[in-house]
Order: sequence, then C-alpha cells, then structure tokens
Amino acid sequence: MADHASLAEVERRIQIVEDNLRELVEQAAAYSGAADEERNADRIADQQAKLDALLKQRAALLGKA
Repeated sequence: MADHASLAEVERRIQIVEDNLRELVEQAAAYSGAADEERNADRIADQQAKLDALLKQRAALLGKA
C-alpha cells in the first residue's frame, strides 16, 4: 500500500509543477525575442523534466511502475 503522506506530497508537487508549466507557457506567449524564447524553452524543459520524474515517483508509490 502506498504511503499516503508521501503520495499526498508527490501529488502536491505535481500540482505546483503543472501550475509552473502553465505560467511559463503563458509567459512564453507574451514575450518575444530569441533570448527570451531560449530562456523560456529551457525553463519549460526543466519543469517538464521535474513533472516527468514526479509522475514516475507517483506511479511507483501506487505500485504501477
């Protein structure tokens, strides 16, 4: 059985990262310029990597890994 406290923490972190991704996408749409686009792309990629890791962690806690 999954540790409910750990699962709740992972779920909370997933929500935070998803919110961060939404904000970054909105910012990317608002800004223009090569430097801004590259920086935003890097930040989005970083947040996506974090989200992927958290989703994998959640799956492991749920016994789906």
